[in-house]
Amino acid sequence: MDEIVTLTEQEKADLWNALHTLQKLVGDVITPDDFRKVRQILQAAVMNGMLQRDTFGLHPILFDLQTAVITAEEIGLNRASILAILLHDSVALGETSRAFVRHEFGDDVDHIIHGLIRVNEIYSRNPSIETENFRDLLLSFAEDMRVIFIIIASRVNLMRQIKERGTEEERQRVAREASVLYAPLAHKLGLYLIKRELEDLSLKYLEPEVFYMIKEKLNATRAARDLYIANFIAPIEEKLQESGLKFHVKGRTKSIHSIWQKMKKQKCNFEGIYDLFAIRVILDSPLEREKQDCWQVFSIVTDMYRPNPKRLRDWLSVPKSNGYESLHITVMGPEGKWVEIQIRTERMDEIAERGLAAHWRYKGVKDSGTKLEEWLKDIRSALESQTTSDEQLINQFKVDLYSDEVFVFTPKGDLFKLQKGATVLDFAFHIHTNIGCHCTGGLVNGKNVHIHTKLQSGDQVEILTSQKQLPKRDWLNFAVTTKARTKIRQSLNEQELKNVAFAREALERKFKNHKIDPDEAVMMRMVKRLGYKQMNDFYRAISEEIIDVNTIVEKYQEQVEREANPQLFTTENRSADGFVHTLSDEERHVSSDVLVIDNNIKGVEYSLSKCCNPIYGDDVFGFVTVNRGIKIHRTTCPNAIRLREQLGYRVIKARWAGKGGNQYSVGLHVVGNDDIGIVNNITSIINKEKNVLLRGISIQSSEDGLFSGTLTVVIQDNKQIVQLIKKLQTVKGVKSVTR
Repeated sequence: MDEIVTLTEQEKADLWNALHTLQKLVGDVITPDDFRKVRQILQAAVMNGMLQRDTFGLHPILFDLQTAVITAEEIGLNRASILAILLHDSVALGETSRAFVRHEFGDDVDHIIHGLIRVNEIYSRNPSIETENFRDLLLSFAEDMRVIFIIIASRVNLMRQIKERGTEEERQRVAREASVLYAPLAHKLGLYLIKRELEDLSLKYLEPEVFYMIKEKLNATRAARDLYIANFIAPIEEKLQESGLKFHVKGRTKSIHSIWQKMKKQKCNFEGIYDLFAIRVILDSPLEREKQDCWQVFSIVTDMYRPNPKRLRDWLSVPKSNGYESLHITVMGPEGKWVEIQIRTERMDEIAERGLAAHWRYKGVKDSGTKLEEWLKDIRSALESQTTSDEQLINQFKVDLYSDEVFVFTPKGDLFKLQKGATVLDFAFHIHTNIGCHCTGGLVNGKNVHIHTKLQSGDQVEILTSQKQLPKRDWLNFAVTTKARTKIRQSLNEQELKNVAFAREALERKFKNHKIDPDEAVMMRMVKRLGYKQMNDFYRAISEEIIDVNTIVEKYQEQVEREANPQLFTTENRSADGFVHTLSDEERHVSSDVLVIDNNIKGVEYSLSKCCNPIYGDDVFGFVTVNRGIKIHRTTCPNAIRLREQLGYRVIKARWAGKGGNQYSVGLHVVGNDDIGIVNNITSIINKEKNVLLRGISIQSSEDGLFSGTLTVVIQDNKQIVQLIKKLQTVKGVKSVTR
């Protein structure tokens, strides 16, 4: 058992303060009985040694309490979120079950805990977070908007406490994550105060010299700055009071981080930054008069101070994508200094400070934009509904932004985004074309899988390769990404070009051996006489050994002779009327030659062609290859017509002998309604067939509600396969079955 984690005296005081604050914030929605049950679960986890201090030595219960306070006070989340924060560690470590949480606290709490645990699983893989993809993965894994808010609050809490904890490297890692991931995410969600704090704390840990330099200079100039602001706003307040508007004015210094960004952008020192502060006029106006009152203030201010029209920002008419509404104007103040004034209402100010949490008390704004902005728009639309309670509203905050994408990791933690349905092969090509071309399979979460295995978000994928592997045409049947399909086609074309080049070189060597310098024009005419329309088709036939180079040399010499002495190759045309030809005994013998296919045949090398997979009982013929003996083809083979027309002199008759009894592998192509029940019925019929063995099945779904699949069965003759096809065609939902 692990050592029981104990609290120091300071931690005890901090814990009671945090608990007291939390009870004040959420005491009206979390009952004393809820707190009692949580305390019992946490005490049991501590006594069992399950809850341990983290890398920075922070006590887990105290840390979660402080995170809960931030979540309730600065973001505005309520019961389900607070309970999930306090309980998720105990559930993740197995101290209590999700079923118990659902029973005692409700489905909502369990749902958020599930999201928090999934997010923690991502971190356990040590991913590289410096990418936009990681933010997308985080959102897709969280599923619930509240999970996103909680992890941001947790990071704020951590950043506040690590000043003198952990190593320098650990602090900088956390600060970088806050800078590149959590601060932009908080900004996207409109959590401006939190975003500002995360950026300042990140700068504090990453560039402490810069942070403290700016901080000291701000402190040194504070008195003069406060006096300037007071003198600037005094006449404005007087005019606003005369107009009868309800308002208050406040001035705020820019964040240290934003000042540093301006210094770098303008390439100047601290003293060169003039707009160190902004003055905010905040109106107490009813919703229907908000815009009118804001523009009235604008008119008053610009009558008193000269405005800079290039710096006017109107986010009243068209709010920002995250809901921000305000009217910004920069005017020339005393001493020739430019001063920025932000004009907004109480409602707008709270939304600007607290982001979406503030929408739970105010009606939202219309918006449009990218996926994330559209999601936020949907949230605001729901908030505008007067019939939706806060609890019902929260339950609608599901993140379904990335249902058409998957996010997968490499073993090193690099993160990649692919379209939904992407396979191991697609991922291999996404990493590198060379890896894709030599891909033989993959390890997904440590398990060996085929190259056509579809990937799920969060999968950790390692690609297996072999230099002997090359792209195959059937890869196009399951590759879905544009890059993979393009590269596969490109590689297949390159392979074909290599084969053509090899065939051309082989033919050139054969001509050279015969001391023949072929004429290109004669060559072209010979190729056409052989039935090939394109030279590439001709060379492809050579590479596939459909035609032999020795035969081509003979045909070329014949073509030369034919063109030199055409009279030798012409015959007198005469009527066919009354034509009679009697075969000699020798001719009868040759024409009646038939290859008898039998296991006991000797002296003849033959094999069954893979292009049509003939089986016992099929009508077949033989084709004499150059050096691979005789290939047996079905008479319905796709290549039969070409072989008979172009190379008929190498085609021989063939028939089966005996009663069969051998086992043959046959592929069946099946198309039907996309229903797993249909597939089960198909396999059930095959398994019930006597002397029929199902060796393999591959199913692919399509967008039109159908599936197409290939069944590989082992049978004894063509009668069995004909009967099997008839039975499969009777299955309800099956559209077609073909061999």
